[in-house]
Amino acid sequence: MTSTRNTATIFCREFKSYFESPVAYVFLVVFLLLTGFMTFSVGSFFERSTADLGPFFFWHPWVYLLLVPAACMGLWAEERRTGTLELLLTMPITMTEAIIGKFLAAWAFISLAIILTFPIVVTTCHLGNPDLGVVFCGYLGSILLAGSYVATGMLTSSMTRSQVIGFVLALVLCLLMLLAGWEPVTGYFVKWAPAWVVNAVESVSFMPHYSSMQRGVIDLRDIGYYLSVIGLMLCATHVVLDNRKSA
Repeated sequence: MTSTRNTATIFCREFKSYFESPVAYVFLVVFLLLTGFMTFSVGSFFERSTADLGPFFFWHPWVYLLLVPAACMGLWAEERRTGTLELLLTMPITMTEAIIGKFLAAWAFISLAIILTFPIVVTTCHLGNPDLGVVFCGYLGSILLAGSYVATGMLTSSMTRSQVIGFVLALVLCLLMLLAGWEPVTGYFVKWAPAWVVNAVESVSFMPHYSSMQRGVIDLRDIGYYLSVIGLMLCATHVVLDNRKSA
């Protein structure tokens, strides 16, 4: 049985650890600068003459691809390398509590970075009258997408003692999940595969579900997809850590 108090303790411990070194502040600054650059320079925000945040949300999956695995690569790899994983598991907590606490802390840290982009929303509101409902859906989709990246990063971090290997594995796995729904990839399958295969490949991708919410559509199937991905990755992490523990 999972204890909320134990999970909260792990959450506080992990979330606090992010800010005990300059790494968290460097991450936040890089994330905000990169997001702003992709929105205003690469996305030609001002040249569009349209008060919407399309260019802003468009680049989130690709920014997360580099930064989220970097923020999550040490979640379990560092514990295993230093031997503190065994110490953690000797405490009166379950593996499930430790996994959920660590995941929520990492997700909260990434969500904080997303929320800190609010000046872009303020700028857009100053320049025009954006649909705030669409903006809300975009942020919701972005946070759910980030949660999927974090859960994936947790899984790969639990598979190795090396943070670098964990980072590379997370980057590759997340990239595959992105490209599966990319039009050139689905177009390739259309040429030879039946429709159900194309739909199956597209359905496992982050992009169709994220694009739907980016347009302002909240579909319970999209939310369920992200929650399912998160749940699957966390269960896989549990299995990996259990095998390591018994080995």
